[in-house]
Amino acid sequence: MKFSEAWLREWVNPAVSTTELADQLSMAGLEVDSVEPVAGTFEGVVVGEVLTRESHPNADKLSLCTVHVGAAEPLQIVCGASNVAAGLKVPVAVIGALLPGNFKIKRAKLRGVESQGMICSASELGLAASSDGILPLADDAPVGTDFRDYLSLNDQAIDVDLTPDRGDCLGLAGIAREVGVINRTPVTPPAMEPVAATHEDCFPVSLEAPQGCPRYLCRVVRNINPAAETPLWMQERLRRSDLRSISPVVDVTNYVMLELGQPMHGFDLAELEGGIRVRMADEGEKLVLLDGQEISLRSDTLVIADQAKPVAMAGIMGGEHSGVSETTRDILLESAFFAPTMITGKARSYGLHTDSSHRFERGVDPQLQRRAIERATQLLLSITGGEPGPVAESSEEGYIELRPEILLRRKRVARVLGLEVDDATIADILTRLEMQVEAVEEGWKVTAPSCRFDISIEEDLIEEVGRIYGYTRIPTRRSAAATVMRAEPEVTFSLQRAKQLLVDRDYQEAITYSFISKEMHDLVDSGHDTVVLANPISSDMSIMRTTLWAGLLQTAMYNQSRQQSRVRIFESGLRFIKQDNEIKQELMIAGLISGAAAPEAWGAPARAADFFDLKADLEALFALTGCPEAFEFSVSEHSALHPGQSAQVLRQGESVGWIGKLHPELERKLDLTGAVYLFEIGVNSLLEGRLPAFQTLSKYPSIRRDIAIVVDQGVEFDAIRQTISETVPEILREILLFDVYTGEKVDSGRKSLALGLILQESSHTLTDEKVESVMAQVITALTDRYNAQLRD
Repeated sequence: MKFSEAWLREWVNPAVSTTELADQLSMAGLEVDSVEPVAGTFEGVVVGEVLTRESHPNADKLSLCTVHVGAAEPLQIVCGASNVAAGLKVPVAVIGALLPGNFKIKRAKLRGVESQGMICSASELGLAASSDGILPLADDAPVGTDFRDYLSLNDQAIDVDLTPDRGDCLGLAGIAREVGVINRTPVTPPAMEPVAATHEDCFPVSLEAPQGCPRYLCRVVRNINPAAETPLWMQERLRRSDLRSISPVVDVTNYVMLELGQPMHGFDLAELEGGIRVRMADEGEKLVLLDGQEISLRSDTLVIADQAKPVAMAGIMGGEHSGVSETTRDILLESAFFAPTMITGKARSYGLHTDSSHRFERGVDPQLQRRAIERATQLLLSITGGEPGPVAESSEEGYIELRPEILLRRKRVARVLGLEVDDATIADILTRLEMQVEAVEEGWKVTAPSCRFDISIEEDLIEEVGRIYGYTRIPTRRSAAATVMRAEPEVTFSLQRAKQLLVDRDYQEAITYSFISKEMHDLVDSGHDTVVLANPISSDMSIMRTTLWAGLLQTAMYNQSRQQSRVRIFESGLRFIKQDNEIKQELMIAGLISGAAAPEAWGAPARAADFFDLKADLEALFALTGCPEAFEFSVSEHSALHPGQSAQVLRQGESVGWIGKLHPELERKLDLTGAVYLFEIGVNSLLEGRLPAFQTLSKYPSIRRDIAIVVDQGVEFDAIRQTISETVPEILREILLFDVYTGEKVDSGRKSLALGLILQESSHTLTDEKVESVMAQVITALTDRYNAQLRD
């Protein structure tokens, strides 16, 4: 909700500065996003009156004007705007004026004729992004007045970011009420008297879907002036709220929406047939909206229709055919209450989002419609003239939820807030919030106003007392409860420690959305069934992720597109998999690396990260469990990984995760540069660890024996290591792989592995005979199992 501070202060004007006002709103739960000037910086611009306009003697497209600016003599100004005319009041930048962009007005000659200033357009003054001609002012604009003072441009636009439960503050009236309560200052809204009817014409209304629209008001206004223009003061207030002026009827309905929080709509009465029907749409019927797009309606959509066709999507957007045009003389004003449950998500499901749907989704006061239509009529008649008819109201009160009566206990207030607030202050706060308050023995019986959908239980009332009384006034006290430190099991895997380890290994933690697009899911993890959201934020966040890789890859894409070629990120979080009509949630930890293996440095050659860099990081995580040997890597294929560089991670034969290089085709589709490597492990598989235990160190010397064996290419080192360990478990201390060779003197399809075996006894010194016997056993075992041969 964005609004002009000057406009707000017409309703309520506490003795606080702009900064203090913004702080008050934020501390009351209405977070202020920004406070910005409503106009660019300029000076030396005054209100002027064009006395004469003649053609420029040397240029067909220029005009020579004499302009009165309140000085002794009128100014001669050359102007290129087509809409300049004698008798027009305009903003004039006199010589010495400074316009936005540090543009200074100097005496100049244009096509040989002296110009003593500049007649300004809205865009030249920073009041619009673009403009067509100079800015015309009202006929009663006082000549010679500083233009900033005339339009009150020394003003601030305050943008408040409201939470979804505070729809009551999506109008200036709601913001003013909050400011008045906080500062104990009276709120003085403008006079909004009912407008008397001058004819008896009514338009029939039928509520065929009262569950979605239990109240609908309308009024016929005849013979408006289609040539009338919205006054500049209203255009300015709309502009300062980021709304563009369109036409008097549209501007008035937008103005009332900003002022009171009630969205409204104006129909061209001549385009309506028979009467208004508020009904559910017929499946597949068409409607061309005001923005020109044609939509096919679904049967769950509430529409406003006449006897022949739909004319608007209820609470979202009107139809183009029945919209007010430049020739409209008779209009039907609409002011209705639409149930939030009927509007929520509908606009987004059609790819729309409007100011109207934004408000109705959050809840509009169901008692506000008559006040709004009277206010709109009052403003419209003052601009366009016309003949108003009576207000016709159709309602089904049984479908309008009444605010519950809530018991607020004074002891409960003290207990929850942690301080005593006197009875008079509590009653005053609630009364100023327009609640009905009745004192009882325990405290108060309170009924919230119809605009406060967010107040239904006692805790809601306590929250209201706390935020208005002031969160900063609530004392901070230390708990007096006895605390007992819980013992942390030594074998438990710590996710926090794992995160710190990855940070120590040069990773950055990422936090991504749990929602992803179906397209990304199909690319990365098409093998799992997904949980589809019923009401997604957007089409690219429509399903729950089944793997953390989706978010990590999007983060890598984001970084690479911003010239960050080296990416090392990890994330921990839940993945959501649909199995047997149930949602399975698993805590995962995943990582991604791409680019250089290490930061650029003069002392080491640059090297791209590879599969084994990522594998080393993952093995470091396994070491935190105390039993890294329980994990193994098994060559396997994953749809998102390179067929030759992917492996399944197993723990005791059970799959717990994946590691590998991103598939080249996927790299191309995601427009990623360079090789990308990923891993993902279920955290539950890491929880079962092993408690470290001391083993007596041998005081006897160790012996190393090196052998080189030739085996088939498909034989893995892990299998060879397991075989050697099983053959001589008593004296084997370590196995080292220090060389892998293929090429000359090694048969095709075979490879040479150079192994170093560290042998040691715990009770005596090893003899050569014992060592030779052990090595013979190892070679025999390798020959029998893998057809290994000693290499010369």
